[in-house]
Amino acid sequence: MAAHLCTSQAVTFELQCIDPSSRGRAGVLHTPHGDVPTPVFCLVGTQATVKTLAPRDLLALDSRLILANTYHLHLRPGAELIARMGGLHAFMAWDRAILTDSGGFQVFSLQDLRDLDDEGVTFRSHIDGSEHRFTPERVIEIQELLGADIAMVLDECAEPMNYAYNVEALRRTHLWAERCRKAHSRADQALFGIVQGGIFPDLRAESARVLSAMDFPGYAIGGLSVGEPKAEMLRILDIVVPLLPENRPRYLMGVGSPEDLVESVARGIDIFDCVLPTRLARNGAVFTLEGRLNLRNAVHKEDPRPIQEGCRCYTCQHFSRAYLRHLIMSREILGLHLNTIHNVHFLLQLMRDMRAAIQKGDLAAFRQEFLARYRVADAEARQQNRQSWRLAQGLAPNRSRRGSEPSRPAS
Repeated sequence: MAAHLCTSQAVTFELQCIDPSSRGRAGVLHTPHGDVPTPVFCLVGTQATVKTLAPRDLLALDSRLILANTYHLHLRPGAELIARMGGLHAFMAWDRAILTDSGGFQVFSLQDLRDLDDEGVTFRSHIDGSEHRFTPERVIEIQELLGADIAMVLDECAEPMNYAYNVEALRRTHLWAERCRKAHSRADQALFGIVQGGIFPDLRAESARVLSAMDFPGYAIGGLSVGEPKAEMLRILDIVVPLLPENRPRYLMGVGSPEDLVESVARGIDIFDCVLPTRLARNGAVFTLEGRLNLRNAVHKEDPRPIQEGCRCYTCQHFSRAYLRHLIMSREILGLHLNTIHNVHFLLQLMRDMRAAIQKGDLAAFRQEFLARYRVADAEARQQNRQSWRLAQGLAPNRSRRGSEPSRPAS
């Protein structure tokens, strides 16, 4: 198909082609801080840093887009301080594109530490217990001070399987989206809307319709990969994606498992973010084309092979599984760094490979071959991964949500 453009004051999305064998799309997101080829995986830099990696590492890996977290940067060091330091790009010495989320997921995860109403949400800091107030207008003010290329509206990420609560949360999300749209004024920053509605097709369709009418320059799909079965996530994508404007970028929030990236790109998603590659790396787990590899296992003690044969990342070009296991078991910081380099390279290369497959018109064959080879982590491992994250955030374990990675968590 012929390329066409979606233009805002800040961001131009160029849709270059759609794969004839799927709904996969190849495009380019033109931002004030450089072009971002899509589909793209956005690395999570919660505290204005991608954990264990310096900006020079990100450049060497050719990362084009990273995410920073409004909630965490508001609490520490504060958006006003970052603005006085020249904005987020200058503060963290990163001259490529940045996306900031609204902080809504973190606030709504606080459970007993928050009080919600139509005007906004009052919450207590997980750091020192101090009280704070997020309204749609305040969230926009914070993100404008931070100065990211892409900002997000304040939304309510509700429990995905409670219909009655999702009806109310969706009404509030749409109200807040409209207020965010009116409050946003920074000309060099694009504001994306967020589709919510749990696992319920009618609510998701309504949300896509209401937000599309608001004419945002991009659309995110939130509230997935928060505990619902993976089949439900894919079912919702099949419903929502065709309802979103074709010439606007589509962003699936909080999804980063390789199998989910492949399935979601085939359904027409352009942008992803997740802490998974960095968090797994810090726990000794790395990606291979056959599935996750736990370097702590004794079988790797004398293994001379790299993590992945043929991988061109710095880690695989220089170090053995045996050495990486030694670093992890010895709690050496270098091990976290090297594992992270590999995991980040793996996902960025996966996105590049899918983009090339879309351009060749054979994403369906790529998807089939990849999924036939890749061994998906079992539900128990995913649940343990999620619960360890909640405990690290000072949150109670959530036993009602089954086997999925958290959406938009701190890294």
